Parts: sequence; structure tokens; C-alpha cells
Amino acid sequence: MEILLIISKSIAAGIAGVGFAILFNVPQRTLFPIGILSALGGLVKFGTMHFGVDIVLASFLAAIIIGVTSIKVAYSKDSPPLVFYIPSVIPMVPGFFIYKMMLGIMSLTTVNDKDVYLQNLIATVNNGTKAIFILISLGIGVAVPMLITRKETIKKKKS
Repeated sequence: MEILLIISKSIAAGIAGVGFAILFNVPQRTLFPIGILSALGGLVKFGTMHFGVDIVLASFLAAIIIGVTSIKVAYSKDSPPLVFYIPSVIPMVPGFFIYKMMLGIMSLTTVNDKDVYLQNLIATVNNGTKAIFILISLGIGVAVPMLITRKETIKKKKS
């Protein structure tokens, strides 16, 4: 039952990735690989989280997989890797944690009880910290494969 949930979330991530790709007006020949990359990223993220890995590390691993795979796909489709990894990573942006953080900030302005205020403050900081670390891990996870293969990819394109 859990595996079906992971697969359905991965398919939803693939559809979201294609939606963002259409929004960014990428070439049509890149839509299918972007959907596969997004679904692969979702599969890695949700699959590793199923085995008890923290969401930050799971997002980092998924971003690395997307970054490495987008380099390979970019050469087969004769497009820059940026076209593939940006729409594929966007569905992993932690909107839920950012939303909960914003709700927490708004609730802090109306609370008068010290214990409730402290509890809301802890939850707000926790959600904000998770969101920031997930965003950092997504950025680093996508950038590292690009930086490592930068000279290699230039050599391959020139020859």
C-alpha cells in the first residue's frame, strides 16, 4: 500500500514538473524527459523518506539524481541542462513548510498566553528552518553535478 502511495506521489511530481516546464515555455521535445526526471526525483525523495531518511537529505539526494540525469538527457536532446533540472526540481520546493511558517508568524501576533506563544514560536521556527534547509539542499544538489561536469561537458560539445 505504501509503495502505491510513493508511486502516485512520484507521478504527481512528474505532472507538476511538466506543468512548470510548459509555464516556462520549454521546447516540446523536452517535455517527456522533464516529466520522467520529475517523477524520478519524486520517487527518490519519497522512497528514501519511506525508509526513514529526513526530508532534507531526501531532497538533497533527489536533487543530485535530477542534476546528474539532466546532464545526460541534455546531450541526447541537444538542450542545456538548465531546461531539464529547473522544472524538475520545482515540485520539491517545500511550500507546505513555508505556508505553515507564515501561518505561525501571523498567529504570533494574536497570542497573549505565554505558553501558547512559546509553542507557536517553536513550531514556526521549526517549519521555517526545515524550509530553508530543503531549499539549500535542492540548490546544492542541482549545482554540484553541474559544477563537477562543467569542463567535461564543454569538451564534449566542442568536439
